[in-house]
Amino acid sequence: MSEPLLSNGALPYLDIVFDLPLKDAFTYRKDPRGEAVPGKRVMAPFGKRESLGYVVGERDAPPPGLEAAAIKAVRRVVDKEPIFDRDDIALSQWIASYYLSGIGEALAAMIPSGKRAASPSAIPGEGEEISETSLELSLEQRRALEAVTAPAPAPGKGNLFYLYGVTGSGKTEVFLRAAQYYLEMGNAVIYLVPEISLTHQTAEAIKGRFGTAAATIHSGMSGSARLAEWNRIRKGEARIVVGPRSAVFAPVRKLALIIIDEEQDGSYKSGNTPRYHARQVAMRRCAVSGARLVMGSATPSAEAWKLIGDGGITRLDLSRRLAGGNTPLITAISLEHTEGCLTRELREEIRTTAAMKRQTILFLNRRGFAYFYHCKNCGYELTCKHCSVSLTWHKAKGKAICHYCGYSATPPGACPQCGSLEAGFRGFGTEMIEEEVRRTFPDLRIERVDTDTVAKKGSLENILNKFREGNIDILLGTQMVAKGLNFPGVRLVGVVLADTGLHLPDFRAAERTFSLIVQVAGRAGRYFPDGKVIVQTLRPNDPAIARACALEVEGFYATELKEREALYFPPYSRLIRFTIRSREERRADAAVSRLAAIAGPLIPKGADALGPAECPIGVIAGNYRRQLILRGNSMGPLHAAAAAVLSRYEKGKDSRTYLEVDVDPVSLL
Repeated sequence: MSEPLLSNGALPYLDIVFDLPLKDAFTYRKDPRGEAVPGKRVMAPFGKRESLGYVVGERDAPPPGLEAAAIKAVRRVVDKEPIFDRDDIALSQWIASYYLSGIGEALAAMIPSGKRAASPSAIPGEGEEISETSLELSLEQRRALEAVTAPAPAPGKGNLFYLYGVTGSGKTEVFLRAAQYYLEMGNAVIYLVPEISLTHQTAEAIKGRFGTAAATIHSGMSGSARLAEWNRIRKGEARIVVGPRSAVFAPVRKLALIIIDEEQDGSYKSGNTPRYHARQVAMRRCAVSGARLVMGSATPSAEAWKLIGDGGITRLDLSRRLAGGNTPLITAISLEHTEGCLTRELREEIRTTAAMKRQTILFLNRRGFAYFYHCKNCGYELTCKHCSVSLTWHKAKGKAICHYCGYSATPPGACPQCGSLEAGFRGFGTEMIEEEVRRTFPDLRIERVDTDTVAKKGSLENILNKFREGNIDILLGTQMVAKGLNFPGVRLVGVVLADTGLHLPDFRAAERTFSLIVQVAGRAGRYFPDGKVIVQTLRPNDPAIARACALEVEGFYATELKEREALYFPPYSRLIRFTIRSREERRADAAVSRLAAIAGPLIPKGADALGPAECPIGVIAGNYRRQLILRGNSMGPLHAAAAAVLSRYEKGKDSRTYLEVDVDPVSLL
């Protein structure tokens, strides 16, 4: 990062941006004491209220056409010292331009929201086992490290690397050695992990190796704690920063390396404006600073896999487990004709594993007890009154709950439509699995991990510590147990239902299903040669499930990329998605029709539009949702067209509709 922006005290006017979808800065007078300078946050009158603004520049005269007497003064200066600089402003301008948002919205996403500095809070969660001392490297690890630390053949060339290897093959140690190399050279490193729950162990191990040079930033910390770490990083006191998505903005000086662990993970994409992807931002920062970007996973994203194949990213292979474990034996078992949630094969393996004094992980990416209400007589389904999705039965709470808006209702005793008693909840979630497992194995110690059971601070860490210490026989849960966790005692992993994501109307459904099975299978037998994985499924012959069970990574991507190319979906095209929301269905329909009419003549040659259409989930929280997707083979012309569409649409927009723009969407639901 560059030095802070400092005023010479002679310029009386400020340019300020706000956390709003606005492209322009607004001009204000300085405060009487002259404390408001670029890089600080201020409170300033905006419309009928006072808003938090970001000072991005100063000037000696009002802009043309604006009378000095009409310019308001800032009311209060929030920060004692500037908390962002020219590089941050330049990055926010790039984010606003690329992701079609306001500059103030981009800065708000980048800068911690704390009002004053405080001590960093404790970090929840538990991550992969990492040694606090350097381990002996294998030949493959040494070669990978040499590649990452070798001088670049030319400025800006050969700066992208992918550490591709099976789970347990030592990717983390290569990441840490590369970080150590660049830190010893006096440079800085950003280390991204996909989930807050995976941050804790990584952060602690990094602090164990690098001491006070390490800092952590994530949304689970209080705003003031994040700001304290942010200021430490800006001053150069911390030179290695670990955290999830937002840590990509860390204001490090002399950036030399960004690490993205589990690069394929969807949590690297922001769900709020600006809808940035941490991988894209990391590539931008590395391009500007000349830093190296090293990504890693056992299941790369389709985009990364294609870039590797095209030579845009250097592939570094780690092919074997280092802790003594072998690749687990993975078996797909059909759930057809099975009563309950557990097949005979899975029940027998759980019993065998317990007899060996070893542990089992059961995975199902669906919480609650049962996930849809159906009447056999008339076909009635119980859906949320605010969303076009089924309600999920949470037995412990005695409520049917919507996982999108939180609406809840007491389930009916009979079908509300025909009165039949042949109606009730079907399907199964983690709550039902827990009940069946406790009934089947009353002598075993069982814990469930999902957002319903670990809402209390520290509870996730406590459960995972108990499991690590061998005080739990069966750990069952959602995605929280699927990746990054490394437990020596685990022999068996059971995927209770592998099909949960396959039926979704999204072109990435097969990729996500494949990745999740491979990742969760990686938890089994990491230290012993007898690991087993049982994948229960209603579709054992589905290519994503069959190839995941065979660990045919190359074969899966070859087939998947052929299908994507034939369907003209990423990575063979680029997408920009417009989503309209409105409380009134007719307004949503009218708005998306108008949007499509504006877009029609602006679509560049070689591009097309998908829609206008209802979103796959047509209503969420009482808002009707419609979409229009622009698709083309090059982002430049597509982006220019989208910006023009947005500009024209905003001029006559219905105030009772809301428009979201998502560049490079990872989900189309």
